[in-house]
Amino acid sequence: MYRPFCVVDLRMFVCLGLIDMSVSVSAARAEDTQIQLAPVTISAEASAPSLSSVEGGYRVKTASLGPFGEVPVVNTPFSITIVPSDLAKNQQLLSVREAFRLIPSVQGENIRPQTRGMQAGVVQNTRIDGLNIAATTDYPIEQFDRIEVLNGLSSAIYGPSNPAGTFNFVLKRPTDVPLHELTFGYLSQTSWLGHADVGGYLDEGKHFAYRLNLLNQNGENYVNGSQLKRQLASLAFDVHITPETVVETNASFYNYVTKGLPGTFALASKVAFPAAPDPTRLGYGQPNGGDDNQTLILGGRLKHDFSQDWHLTAGILRQSNDRASTVPTNTITNNSGAYTTTAATTTYSLDTVLSNQVALNGRFFTGPVSHDFVIANNGFLWDRYTPFQTGAVTLGSASLNNPAIFPAKAFPDFKNRYRSVETLQQSITVGDIIGLTDQWAVQFAISQSWINAQNFNKTGVMTSNYNTSGVSPTASLLFKPYQNMTAYLTYAENLQQGDSAPAGVANAGNVLAPYRAKQWELGYKVDLDKINLRAALFQIQRPYAYTVNNVFGINGSQINRGIELTAAGKLTDDLTVFGGLSLLDPRLYDTGSVTTTGKQILGLSHVMFNVLLDYQVPVVPGLAFNANVNFASDRPGDYANTTFVNGYVVADLGMRYVTKIFERPVTWRLNVYNIADAHYWANVAPSGQNGYNSTDNGTGTLGAPRTVRLSMQMDF
Repeated sequence: MYRPFCVVDLRMFVCLGLIDMSVSVSAARAEDTQIQLAPVTISAEASAPSLSSVEGGYRVKTASLGPFGEVPVVNTPFSITIVPSDLAKNQQLLSVREAFRLIPSVQGENIRPQTRGMQAGVVQNTRIDGLNIAATTDYPIEQFDRIEVLNGLSSAIYGPSNPAGTFNFVLKRPTDVPLHELTFGYLSQTSWLGHADVGGYLDEGKHFAYRLNLLNQNGENYVNGSQLKRQLASLAFDVHITPETVVETNASFYNYVTKGLPGTFALASKVAFPAAPDPTRLGYGQPNGGDDNQTLILGGRLKHDFSQDWHLTAGILRQSNDRASTVPTNTITNNSGAYTTTAATTTYSLDTVLSNQVALNGRFFTGPVSHDFVIANNGFLWDRYTPFQTGAVTLGSASLNNPAIFPAKAFPDFKNRYRSVETLQQSITVGDIIGLTDQWAVQFAISQSWINAQNFNKTGVMTSNYNTSGVSPTASLLFKPYQNMTAYLTYAENLQQGDSAPAGVANAGNVLAPYRAKQWELGYKVDLDKINLRAALFQIQRPYAYTVNNVFGINGSQINRGIELTAAGKLTDDLTVFGGLSLLDPRLYDTGSVTTTGKQILGLSHVMFNVLLDYQVPVVPGLAFNANVNFASDRPGDYANTTFVNGYVVADLGMRYVTKIFERPVTWRLNVYNIADAHYWANVAPSGQNGYNSTDNGTGTLGAPRTVRLSMQMDF
């Protein structure tokens, strides 16, 4: 019978606290199964802090698939890419956003991430350990074991969301063997970093385990007089109540401050994107302009194994995301490069998210047919707070050829605010993986969801109320010609809250009916001995909202078609590859206007390519070199496709050397990013989150110049 999960000793995973207990794992009736995945072997004497390693080729074989739990990636009928902590560490990445650059399907450097040309929502698409968080802040890579990206539609699994995929950040958990790792680093220009990652058991009986990450970084970034400060305290604490029951708790506080870096560039009407200017030049940012964010996260999960076949997971997470954003916006007003700088354009200065999830997984048989069944409930309560004083502050005017530092002005008190929006979203999900034969299976999931959103004015009076519900289904047909391969065909529908009509139109403030996106995906996955290969062909269609005749509504459809190819693993014993290719054709149809119908969506490249090669020198044990190349083709600079923004090629080089000092492992790392010092637009995007409003002229973000990072990691 078709076996979607590995056969393992579940009790060992419970003791180690390394697996989501919602995974459907069973050794029962294994003798009935003719085709199985190779068993996963984990040594209780020496488990690694990360789920992958350089020796393993930067490949992770399992992923967290919401209520379905921890599943082998090769058996999932979805396109999933995972950036493991070893890769992030060797590339000296600082944030989750930097990890996204390694995934070609995630175009651009939006504050809200995107896949397949669709932008994520603020809360709906982004998660920590499967629980919702706000995307509109920076997250340090140091506290996560891996970054998982599920491309495309996922409402049937996770509840209503934009058709932009799911971004799940998996926290580091306590290690079975003692971990004492210290890292000291230098970053361009005079920024210094210290990071401690320690963990282990507190008692001989191995009932109490911890993982502590402490980070402090401060100094000048790549612009003279700028600042980058990152401070993190993150604790994961596990209590193994019995061999069948584990309680995981998490607490973290992160302070993120940037000042003086280039701001966002916007365009006035009929102005084209210029060639990307030098990001190190003073005046594109302001000394007092930037981000000052504090993010507090508290959460926990209960994992209980009723038997080898039935498992329960229940989790809750509360996040407070406090932001004081004074990042300048440089609006280019003519094609000669004149611009006006404004700041303090943030609408919301505080987001609080209380998310929840309960999942029951079980395996049973109906005659010869196997079932891996799940029933789950998940959702969130999301409050947004707006400063009483809002409105952009104009700082001054200059030009791209002669940028200027403007006198400081008073900004609003971001902490003097009121609750302006409350959103409650909850979903019940039912799913099953039905093993029909040794090679054929059907997988389905369907969620019934409820969305309620209320808006309030400064006096606390409710000004509008949005209340809707709907169903999101997905169904897949899977075929396994061999145990290490899967071909699949998946259909999915995605429920999403409708947009509010903007100010200035006849129906301002009205909320549109829920959007429903649809996706077809055809894929093939192969796990070879040393390398994983993935291919996916897809089409996404969703409603497109914008203003026509001064009325905001659905006035077209967006269709994105594409191909994704990825590889992770070893090409030879010494050469590792982690890379991919994304071919995307995103277009707008049925607008009733020859100006926009059939045209490529603003800011999206047809071709995105990223490949990382890591070579371990065989004649010098411990020495390794790596090279990463990121490519993006030209992107439309407007909705009529009359102007295009140049694409880019950015290359990074690095090396590391592992040795011993006083019999303790020490790793030296040196990375040079954008080694050719290319000037490029890293991101070109509409300002709208959902419909790419055809009256919007787009915004741009400059890519970073050549920078250097050097570090020494010591293991005690």
